[in-house]
Amino acid sequence: MRHNIYSKRAHGFREPRGGDTRRGMDTMESTPVGKHRTRQRDVIARVIGDAAGPLSVNEILERAQRELAGLGVVTVYRTLKLLKEGGQVRTVVLPSGEPRYEPAARAHHHHFHCRACDAVYDLPGCPLPLPATREVSPGFIADGHEVTFFGTCPGCAG
Repeated sequence: MRHNIYSKRAHGFREPRGGDTRRGMDTMESTPVGKHRTRQRDVIARVIGDAAGPLSVNEILERAQRELAGLGVVTVYRTLKLLKEGGQVRTVVLPSGEPRYEPAARAHHHHFHCRACDAVYDLPGCPLPLPATREVSPGFIADGHEVTFFGTCPGCAG
């Protein structure tokens, strides 16, 4: 039986060389998805974890293909399903309606959607904390919120 760094060994899964401490990757890579760990799944998880904001399926595919030229969109969808089922990725739906994906382990934050380049960025922190009672209007008890700001990103503004 042939072994490589992506196959299961008697001592468990072997971590990729160099260890990755980038934001979101510690959780993304620590738990294998599906029955077998594959290079495609590792690359897709790394692409999502490295992004400055939630990515669309096409953005994930495009970025992952830089490392894996033959990667197909079906593999991206299949991997996203596994990552979501494993609690490693969450879906972000912006007002545009297109689902985007980000690591589930990221702390509460909001997003900025650039109207010029269509990129979406994470914004740190939350300027809108819920009231202590969580009552946002008489009879309406909130358990969370999502905010998306729109405008022009620094790259497009300059």
